[in-house]
Amino acid sequence: MKPPPFAYHDPTTIEEATDLIGRLDNALPLAGGQSLMPMLNFRVVAPDHLIDLNCVTGLSHVNIKDGIGRFGAMTRQRDIEFSADVAKTFPVLHDALKHVGHRQTRNRGTIGGSLCHLDPSAELVNMAALHDGVLEVASSGRRRQIKVADWVRGIMTNALEPGELLTGITLTAWPAGHGYAFEEFARRHGDFAITAVSCLLTLERNGTVNRAALCVSGMGPAPVRVADAERLLVGAKPGHEAFRAAAIAAEALDAMSDAYVTAAYRKHLARILTYRALERAVAHALPRQAA
Repeated sequence: MKPPPFAYHDPTTIEEATDLIGRLDNALPLAGGQSLMPMLNFRVVAPDHLIDLNCVTGLSHVNIKDGIGRFGAMTRQRDIEFSADVAKTFPVLHDALKHVGHRQTRNRGTIGGSLCHLDPSAELVNMAALHDGVLEVASSGRRRQIKVADWVRGIMTNALEPGELLTGITLTAWPAGHGYAFEEFARRHGDFAITAVSCLLTLERNGTVNRAALCVSGMGPAPVRVADAERLLVGAKPGHEAFRAAAIAAEALDAMSDAYVTAAYRKHLARILTYRALERAVAHALPRQAA
């Protein structure tokens, strides 16, 4: 298959890119192309204009300072995976990236492309939800921020308005010594997960859970923070009873069926993977030290 005909544009600044997106009808931006190019070749999409973002300055960077990670939308997944600062400050993101496609796709794929494509099981979308991400958006003469909770409007549909371009995302790091884990089940390594679970937690000096974040992907259009499980974990002693209660809360989430997997199977995976993730996260965690 070959893509349908389109006019090609290669802007070099954010202002030029947003101007093109704002004034051209039926235009699509091209980031890493790992999803868009197959969709073009299969003619799932047929834009009149393709706006290549690969030469736009200021969209590719990883800056981590004072517990805040700022990632340019065009930052390659492979660059994030190999960043020592990311591995130290966002270790669960480092682990999750190993499940994103394969080395060849991570060489080209971008964090912004994944966040905009919004596959329900995408690992980087899960990471954004787990870390309470804030997405940075630009249009001609205007910039705004969108919380990740407001980013997903439906199946593979994001909150960008006409003429807007995703320029970056900000993630909030957890304190040193926090526990972390990422678990997913896919038919083959590199496939999109059927269900995935990520977890962050911190422990008090007495070993009880001080804070917890738990996120499940693949159940519906967007990753879901399991608020009931997070509340159950805070103050609990890590172990079978606490893990089981959190896993049951994850299993209770609404789930979708598709041509490959039933909702019941997704719920089953959510329970099993949540339990495993909590075990691993606690194994990584260090109790808080006395002041």
